[in-house]
Amino acid sequence: MTRTGGWTFEEPPESAGASTLAAALSDAVAGSDVDALAAAREPTSFLAGLADAVSWAMYWQEPDDRDRRLADERVTDALGPVAEAVSRASAAAWWSTTIDRATQHEVVFDDPDGRSSPDPPDNGFAALAAWREATLENERRAADRPQDLRANYSGYWWSTPVFSWLRRSTRSLGGAGPVGLHLVEDALGWSSARCWALELPRAAAVYEVHTAQDWGKLVSRYPLAVTKARRHDWWRATGEDHAWAIPDYSAVAADYDAIHLTVGGYLSTAGRAIQAGSAYTVLAGWNPDETWWLTDSPRRLGEPVTWHSTRNDEPFAWAPTTP
Repeated sequence: MTRTGGWTFEEPPESAGASTLAAALSDAVAGSDVDALAAAREPTSFLAGLADAVSWAMYWQEPDDRDRRLADERVTDALGPVAEAVSRASAAAWWSTTIDRATQHEVVFDDPDGRSSPDPPDNGFAALAAWREATLENERRAADRPQDLRANYSGYWWSTPVFSWLRRSTRSLGGAGPVGLHLVEDALGWSSARCWALELPRAAAVYEVHTAQDWGKLVSRYPLAVTKARRHDWWRATGEDHAWAIPDYSAVAADYDAIHLTVGGYLSTAGRAIQAGSAYTVLAGWNPDETWWLTDSPRRLGEPVTWHSTRNDEPFAWAPTTP
């Protein structure tokens, strides 16, 4: 059973081909009130389906049978009316907007074993300098990895400045809480999180990623070569073999305080091989509507609000803990 927004349909078994799935989807769409999707106004209307799609992102393996069927043109054509209706809905208007400076929140998930992530660094430039050196060292070590793309080898697959511990934030959707609670790639099954409202630095310069081209331009302007470290994972994920690069965030920080990825930018870019000057890049490990703060971190306002997962089988269902 697959759930998308407010309607469900019985998905064919994995052994069924794309034509069978396309037929099932066509019947489901024909029997649904697609116009009701276009009329949706509540910003959380499509959050469940979006969260489900984000949670299945995997950049370290080949597309599975379901991925291949969903990428088939017959399937995308069958879902065309749904995509068109969602794109017209005011409920999805925030998917294409720039950073919401008034409602930014930081989400820190609580590990079940009691461990906690380090606090964001006071000096973003120093943190990024250390991140850059660690990334270059990882690339040097990767020189000894097998040349065979099919070798069973995996390494760093993300394109974010992970392990720099820089602050990240997303907007809040009112009673649903921060977007960062719901839209998480490679989630680890957390059941609780602490969320802080943030006060942003005045006049912070934010680079906006609305499209794949925006991401490619960022990487081409501030390239950091990571071919050796990423080629096995990104070949499996994209089926392409290129010279690969990610943004040199230490260089980006000289011009921008933060980078914000819109939901639309995520949907059009994540997991694809994107040309970036003479190299290519993949947007991997960056959650929708997430902003990475490269220089001065926003200031936490007051005490955090603790949220807990309300249903074990739906990790995107969260509620604030009442005192």
